[in-house]
Amino acid sequence: MALTALSHPKLVASVLPADFSALGHDVEEIERAGIDRIQWDVMDGRFVPNITFGPDVIAANRARVSIGFEAHLMVADPDPMLHLWVEAGCEIVIVHAEACRHLHRTLSRIRDLGARTGVALNPATPLDAVANVLDLTDLLLVMTVNPGFGGQSYIATMEPKISAARAEIDRRGLDIELEVDGGIGLGTISGAAAAGATVFCAGSALFSGDGTMAERTSALRATATEGLVLQ
Repeated sequence: MALTALSHPKLVASVLPADFSALGHDVEEIERAGIDRIQWDVMDGRFVPNITFGPDVIAANRARVSIGFEAHLMVADPDPMLHLWVEAGCEIVIVHAEACRHLHRTLSRIRDLGARTGVALNPATPLDAVANVLDLTDLLLVMTVNPGFGGQSYIATMEPKISAARAEIDRRGLDIELEVDGGIGLGTISGAAAAGATVFCAGSALFSGDGTMAERTSALRATATEGLVLQ
């Protein structure tokens, strides 16, 4: 694994725990805290039992910060609206393997729109589901909770899947970010890092707890780095 990954694991902030009445302020606080990207958890009430952000909300916050945006589309049929998330300012568009009828076509379309591609795998979905599209994948997201709600407990039994994903990415020499999302905090981030993840999406652990968000960010990054060194 590259030295840069070991020295600087990436932290992504989910804005699900943010104060939606002051979202612009919270987005700015995320950037000041030193977080690398913001994840917009887009839910449609069909693929998952919750409804969250539309592209207009994301677009309204794009000018507030300079850090990257990723759209995590937890929606039943992402294809008709892919362009809206790119136009809203998301540099990465993540779709669920379980939601795409023709995943290869969907990823190709995201790249045609000028964005980086991401594929998310639910806990019950095997790594084999993306084996034939890894050449079109810029980011692989292993879910460590079942999607739909923030504040869930980390599923530690996903760590072998993370390890298998890391081994396959490295074996094939692919330039793919390996991200984990769900229940990431001080007690779990090291295990995910040791398993092979280098990008960590956190929500509750960033928005609540001791100290400032910047201090919580530093603590999470330091703990992730310790885990990466154990690989």
